[in-house]
Amino acid sequence: MYIPKPFQMEDESVMFDFIEQHNFGILITTQAQHPVGSHLPFWLDREQRRMYSHFARPNEQWRDIEDQEALIIFPGPHTYISPTWYETNQSVPTWNYVSVHVYGKITIIDDPSEVLGSLGKLVLQHEGPDSAYTLDSSNQAFVEGLSAGIVAFQCEIAKLEGKWKLSQNHSRARQENVVRQLEQSKHEDARSIAAQMKRNLEGGP
Repeated sequence: MYIPKPFQMEDESVMFDFIEQHNFGILITTQAQHPVGSHLPFWLDREQRRMYSHFARPNEQWRDIEDQEALIIFPGPHTYISPTWYETNQSVPTWNYVSVHVYGKITIIDDPSEVLGSLGKLVLQHEGPDSAYTLDSSNQAFVEGLSAGIVAFQCEIAKLEGKWKLSQNHSRARQENVVRQLEQSKHEDARSIAAQMKRNLEGGP
């Protein structure tokens, strides 16, 4: 990913937080020398530096994916930035956004217990510990039957790239004005970028 220095995020813990908050990623690999991609939910094991997900078995992307260097893109909020928000007309439109790229090798998970464990952790991540729904003995046979229709995998994280493009290449006054404009937007992404810009101006991630 092209990342000019002002926009580079190097704090791994911040990028991991971001992945957990925006965990529906795009997995990109090659198949017969052509790029292919799938939109998939992931859960992250920070300590082991691994990511887990699964394909629907009819999705052909999994068949020759092992040992490839895969790219997983986690897009975050993004919004248009108007040049009318600056104090001069010597400016151009741009786009502010946050995104993380993960690079690593894929390994297919064959052990049924590991597959169920991976599914359980993904469910827990979204349902929460107090949810009425869990994967346990009450529905294990049903889930095991359905799990035959998926292909689970893990990705060993080799490299992380983070881009926080939040107008850092402009003056503080301009950034503050952009924040004010975005806070008035009816679009959730614009307001999310405004909140991220405010944290950045206050010295936070």
